[in-house]
Amino acid sequence: MSESGVIHDIGYQRYTGPRLGPSYAARSLYVHSVRSAYGLGRSPWAKVLPFGLIGLAGIASLIIVLINNQAPEPVLDYVGIASTFTFAATVFVAVVAPELVSVDLRTNLLQLYLSRPLSRSGYALTKVAALATATFLLLAAPMLIMFIGMAFGTDDGVAGVLEEFGGLLVGLVAAAVHAVLLAALGLPIASLSGRRVFATGMIIGVFLLTAPISAVLSELGSGTVGRLAGLLDPTSLLNGVDQWLFGADVSFVSIGSYGPVYGLVTVALAALGTTAAVWRYKGMKS
Repeated sequence: MSESGVIHDIGYQRYTGPRLGPSYAARSLYVHSVRSAYGLGRSPWAKVLPFGLIGLAGIASLIIVLINNQAPEPVLDYVGIASTFTFAATVFVAVVAPELVSVDLRTNLLQLYLSRPLSRSGYALTKVAALATATFLLLAAPMLIMFIGMAFGTDDGVAGVLEEFGGLLVGLVAAAVHAVLLAALGLPIASLSGRRVFATGMIIGVFLLTAPISAVLSELGSGTVGRLAGLLDPTSLLNGVDQWLFGADVSFVSIGSYGPVYGLVTVALAALGTTAAVWRYKGMKS
């Protein structure tokens, strides 16, 4: 007669600690993604682009402060910084967006994330929010430097500081609008490929191919066609919104009375891009 089987206790125990749920998982993923966008916790090479762009933007803002303090009228305000640095922000999104999503696709980390209490739509929305936050910080940094320089250089005392602070708040709102649209457009494109080079190329292609078409139509078109040509290019679209909402002096974009159209298209594209990111992950095989 054979011996009966023996069950050995090798130390496995049920988890009895707190279960923090989807919100905690989303917050953790959000913080990790924002840190990854700036290369924190990664190799030194990963920090070159984001901090290099912030450094260049900071130097440019210091030069603007010196010029504004010497000129009778400011040559560039806080909203103007958002408009001027939009192209740099698009480069940032083109490089960072693939880092946030393409790596997860290529290394099959997405399945690991979704094994936690985090839905596919929650993953997509968290990534869009993280990319928008990282882009906002890129635009807000030179504004803060400019505010410090202008506040210390004002001759109007507290009133001058408060005026500069009001301008800073308006500039931060403009930066938020830019960041949300660029993130909503860039992230779903990046999610189409697991290879960062291809994803970056696709994002740059979308932004670069639309710019000359918009510029040509703006130059050759007259009346309505020329005014609405900026809708085809995300950079011109955002500059048109700056001109409409904040009265920014953007000489290379002329929107006429079509400011509300630029605003509606911006909102529609941001919503459409975010929805596309959610659909992309909902339709993805496990």
